[in-house]
Amino acid sequence: MATAKPRSKGETLKMIAEKTKLPRKQVVAVFEELGNIMKKDLSKKGSGVFVVHGMMKIMVINKPSTKAYEKPNPFKPGEMMTVKAKPATRKIKVRPMKALKAMVG
Repeated sequence: MATAKPRSKGETLKMIAEKTKLPRKQVVAVFEELGNIMKKDLSKKGSGVFVVHGMMKIMVINKPSTKAYEKPNPFKPGEMMTVKAKPATRKIKVRPMKALKAMVG
């Protein structure tokens, strides 16, 4: 049966330490290094993709900037509306892989 609230960071680290028989400090160090690798891979100079093998693929999607323009207003026929300009952005997309999908259903 699912628990009412998600597991805390401490509980997760404790469970991993018990199952792997590693000291908790080493488990914390592994997660910190995993975060550093993710930061490096997802940075502007990195590949833009990080894969947690068998679980998920994390990708950076670069959205280019758009200029302001006018288009017909769909709610008031015959009127024109101005669409504001948007700056370039970097979005994160997480895609589950086959093994993660199998865990859920």
